[in-house]
Amino acid sequence: MAMALDSALLTTRAAAEAYVGGVCFKLGPPELIGAELEWLTVCDDGDCSRPSLAVLAAALGEHSPKTIAPSSPARPLPAGSYVTIEPGGQIEISSAPHSSAELLSRSLRQDTNHLRELLAAHSVTMIDRAADANRLPQRLLPSSRYRAMEDVFASIGPFGKLMMCNTAATQISLDAGADAAEVKARWNALVAVGPALLAAFACSPSLAGAPRGKWASQRMRAWLQLDRSRTATPVGANTDPIAGYAAWALDVPLLCVSGEPGADWSAPPGATFADWIEGNLDNELGRRPGCRDLDYHLTTVFPQVRASGHLEVRYIDAQPGELWQVPIAAFEALLSTPAVVAEATALAAGTAHRWWDSAEFGLADTELRCAATALLELAAAHSTWDDGTAALEAAAQRCRLGGSPTEMG
Repeated sequence: MAMALDSALLTTRAAAEAYVGGVCFKLGPPELIGAELEWLTVCDDGDCSRPSLAVLAAALGEHSPKTIAPSSPARPLPAGSYVTIEPGGQIEISSAPHSSAELLSRSLRQDTNHLRELLAAHSVTMIDRAADANRLPQRLLPSSRYRAMEDVFASIGPFGKLMMCNTAATQISLDAGADAAEVKARWNALVAVGPALLAAFACSPSLAGAPRGKWASQRMRAWLQLDRSRTATPVGANTDPIAGYAAWALDVPLLCVSGEPGADWSAPPGATFADWIEGNLDNELGRRPGCRDLDYHLTTVFPQVRASGHLEVRYIDAQPGELWQVPIAAFEALLSTPAVVAEATALAAGTAHRWWDSAEFGLADTELRCAATALLELAAAHSTWDDGTAALEAAAQRCRLGGSPTEMG
């Protein structure tokens, strides 16, 4: 089988690791913050059915993503957010980057309200829950990528399809840092505070189709168990995250291989990107990988913090009402200065590796509750946004009492 030529061919592991370090960690003074918000969707037909892709495309019009309307111009919403559709019909908006949490929240509120009106005109409602408690998972998007993902995850257990079709998150993106030292400090902070803040914002106790068990965040339960090779924490606290992330990513098994429409996107089971570089998949794939293949592979790894040029926080449940503004305010404040970054990391040190406990017990765990409260108090003390400060103080008080965000939504 002849191998395709690629001017950006990756011929060595060292070259691939250097490429990952460059594209995943863009260096520069940390100035911007962005977010992605997701919602479940339901038809107003009395049966809680999922809206069809045709209905979503009609509702979204010029804002429809090309995944559901190939000829769409895919224009942003009025405040700059782009719309995407997740496999189970969940709807997501991805903001433009902003210079502050206040400006980001203002733009997201505007775009959320506009999106809600577009959908309501076609009898579709956005549901602000992090997990679908009523409907079994059903994949609507027919793309080769999601079909391949579903097949791989199904060979591991039930959680892949549940994650793909029945969960929703609040994701926050922050600049990586000005230099390697700052990147390491900010990366370590975002990972360290993760279990405590996951507990603080956990609000998905029910997930239809999940195995039995009582969990504070069924959404995170699904993520942690769908494929541990690609959802693990990739870099330890004493490791350079730029080099460590690159090495980890190359050793994550291929989920699928990007191809032409109608082509087979499957990858040899257990084979890694490093295997592909080293020629171990020549017979199966017929070519060596290029930079575009590596770019694609990087979109199929799902650690709690993902490096995508910026640092993408992926461990927060979708929040009720407009409470998604609270984690946005929290992360801006906790990463506001090197001193606050260091203090947040120290406050969270005792719970930094307790992902499973956090997803299962949430604020019912005393240690996690104390860490969450302390972190939100620290964030409130360093927030420069008046409304954000008040919201953080209220969230800290809620955590102190062990309450869920649903009690405030």
